[in-house]
Amino acid sequence: MTTTSTGFLHEGRAYGLLAAAGLRVPRHGFLEAGPLPFASGEPIVLKGIADQLWHKSDKGAVHFGPFDEAALKAEAAAMKARVPEHPWIGGLVCEKVAFKRLPGLPTEALVSLKRDPDAGWLVVCGIGGLQADAWAALAPPLIWPLAFCTPEQALEDLREHWLGRTWLGRQRGAEALTDERKLLAFLQGLWKAAEGLDREGVTLLELNPVVLDSDGLPTALDGVGTLEATAPEALAVPDPAWYRALVSPRNLVIAGVSNREGTVGRIILENIQRSTLPPGALRLIKPGATEFLGLPCLGSVAELAAAPTDQLILSLPAPLTLEVVEQLCRQGGGATVVYLVAGGLGDGADCEGLGKRLMACLDEHRRAGKWTPALVGPNGLGLYSPDQDLNTLFIPDEKLPLRPHPGHAALVSQSGAFLITRLSRRPELGLRAAVAIGNQMDLRCSDFLAGFGSDPAVKVVGAYLEGFAPGDLQATARAAKALRASGRRVLLYKGGRSQEGMAAASSHTGALAGDHALQASLLRRAGVMLADRIEAFDAAFSWLGAYAEGAPRRVAIMTNAGFESVASADLLEGPFRGAKLTGAETGALTRTIETHGLTGLVSPRLPLDLTPMADEAAYLAGARLLLASEADVVVVGLVPLTRRLGTADPAAFVPFANALRALARDSGKWLGVAVEGGAPYDAYRQGLREAGLPVFLTMEEALEGLRLIASEV
Repeated sequence: MTTTSTGFLHEGRAYGLLAAAGLRVPRHGFLEAGPLPFASGEPIVLKGIADQLWHKSDKGAVHFGPFDEAALKAEAAAMKARVPEHPWIGGLVCEKVAFKRLPGLPTEALVSLKRDPDAGWLVVCGIGGLQADAWAALAPPLIWPLAFCTPEQALEDLREHWLGRTWLGRQRGAEALTDERKLLAFLQGLWKAAEGLDREGVTLLELNPVVLDSDGLPTALDGVGTLEATAPEALAVPDPAWYRALVSPRNLVIAGVSNREGTVGRIILENIQRSTLPPGALRLIKPGATEFLGLPCLGSVAELAAAPTDQLILSLPAPLTLEVVEQLCRQGGGATVVYLVAGGLGDGADCEGLGKRLMACLDEHRRAGKWTPALVGPNGLGLYSPDQDLNTLFIPDEKLPLRPHPGHAALVSQSGAFLITRLSRRPELGLRAAVAIGNQMDLRCSDFLAGFGSDPAVKVVGAYLEGFAPGDLQATARAAKALRASGRRVLLYKGGRSQEGMAAASSHTGALAGDHALQASLLRRAGVMLADRIEAFDAAFSWLGAYAEGAPRRVAIMTNAGFESVASADLLEGPFRGAKLTGAETGALTRTIETHGLTGLVSPRLPLDLTPMADEAAYLAGARLLLASEADVVVVGLVPLTRRLGTADPAAFVPFANALRALARDSGKWLGVAVEGGAPYDAYRQGLREAGLPVFLTMEEALEGLRLIASEV
C-alpha cells in the first residue's frame, strides 16, 4: 500500500478519522496491510483506492463478492490496471453493510464536513444516493456551522427535515428506522470528527452515502476528501483605538480641499464646519499654504508626525492616497484612523495594483510590530456622528440636511448610497453613528461590529453588505454573537444573493458576494436578524431605533379602517400572533367604546376597528387599554382621510403624538403608527416621528418589520 501527498484524502484514511471520533464505519482493511477481519465467504466490497480517484464505480474499481483473499488480490490488480492515470494506493476490503430501506422514500444521506475559509467548519447534511441532486431541489440540505450550532440544535433541524422525518418514522405510513438518541450520538461524533480533521489538515470530507445499519446506526459507506498542508496566515489587526477616533474624534485633518465649490473635498469641509468640534480642532493639508478658507494648514502629511490627529480624511486620487498612507507608515505616526474617499484601490478600477501595494505596506508594518493607521474604505462616502453633529459625507446640506438625533442605533453600510438614502428617509432615527465602510480593505464589517460592541451607547446595529472581505464572514458572525450575548441586536441586509446580484456586487465593490445559503445559515445561528428585503430592513430598523428592548410576539392592532383590520389579521400567525383580551379587558373596552360614542359602530374585539368616527381621545383610550393587555406591541393604523382626526394643524397632532409616545414609554411596551395616506399627510407623519414613534406608510410594512424582529434567534 502506498500513500498520497497530493492533497487527496482517500477512503481508508477517512474511515480511520471517523472511527477515532466514535462514528460507525464498516469493518475494513487493505489487502496489502496484512491479516483482514473477515471470515472466508463473508460478503464484502472491494474498492480500488487510488490518488484523486473520487468516483470508483465509474472506473470499475468497486467489486462485490465473498471474501477470498487470493481472488480479491487478482481483482485488485485488475482494478489497478483500469486506472493507470491514478497512482495506486491499495485494495480496500470493506464489510458489506446491511442497511434499512423504505419503498418509495429516500433513506440514504449525504454528509459533508468542510472547512470553509470564510465560515470555518461546516456540516452539510441532505438526502444522498444516486438521486441526491433531484431530492436537493425538494428538500435543500441543512447547513450547520459548528462554531455557532450545537449537535442538539442540529438534531432539532434534522427532526423537521425530510430525511430526519423519514429516518424517525414521522412520514405518513412509514416505520421508524432509528431513534433520536442514535442520531444525536451521530451528530456529536461529526462535531468531534471535525476537531480531528482540523488537526490532520483536512479541508473536506464527503460521506455519500450514509445509511442506517440493521441497528439504526448511521454508517458511512464511502468517504473521500481533500487535504491542505497549512492554513492561510491571518492578517494582522489594527489598533482598536480607531473606533473612538472615527466616531468621536477630538481633532480632524482633511487632505484634498479645493478652492472650487462643489468639489468632494470642499463639500466634506463645509459639512464638518457645522459640527461641534472645538475651535482649532479642524486642520487642512495644503502644500505651500499656512491658512486656507480661514483654517490652519499643514504643508504635508509629514508634519502630522509631530502634530498627530485622531482622524485624517483623504479626498485625493488613488495614487496620492497610497503615497500618503505609505508616508504615514514610514514616519510611524500621524493619524489613528484614515478615511479613504477615493476608489481605484483594489477594485475594478485599479489597473496598477495600488490596492495590493497598500495592503502589503500595512501588513508588513503590523507583522513587524510597527505603528500603522487603521483605514476605512477605500471608496467611502463618509460618516455621521450625531453626538458631535459630525458629518463627513460628501453630500451637500441642501440635498441631505442632517440634524442631530443622538440615540442607541448604529448603521454601517458597504454602500454609501444605501446609507444616505436611509438617513434621508428616516431623519428621526436616534443614532450613535452611521458609517459608510466602502470596500473594507482594512477595517471590515466584523471590526465595526466589534467597535459598536465596545460602545455602551449602542444597543442596535443595522448593517448593509454586498460582500464579505476574505475571511470576514466567520469574524462577523462572532462579533454579532458577542453583541447578542451582551443584550444588543444586529439587523443585516445582505445583497448579492442571485447570480446577477453577485456579479453586480463584484463589479461595484470588488468583493465577492459568496454563497448566500451558507452566509445566511451562519449569521442566523449567530443571532443576526437577516432581512430578505430592503423594505423589511427599513421597517425593522425603525422599530429597533425606537425600542431597543422587548420581543414583539403578541400584537394588538387598532385602526379606523376595516381593510387594515382584515389585512393585519391575515399577517398574524404562528409565534408572531395577535394578542387576546380577557373577559375583564373586553368589558373595559366595551365601556370605552360607549364613553366615546362609538356603540353600535365598534365591536369590542381585536383587531380593533374604531371606524372613521373615532377621534384622538378614542385612540388614546384604546391604546391605554391595549398596552395594559398581554400585547407586547400595539400597532395603530391612522387612515387620515377623516375629519375626526386633526391631521393638518400641529396644534392638534403634536399633543396627540406626544401622548401616544408617553403611553408607550409608561407601559414599557412598543407602539408604532401606520399612516396610510398620500403626500398631504407628510407633515402629520413627521410630527408623529418627531415624538419618537416609529411611523410607517402601511400596516403591512409595520408588521413585516415586527415579524422579522420576532423571528430573532
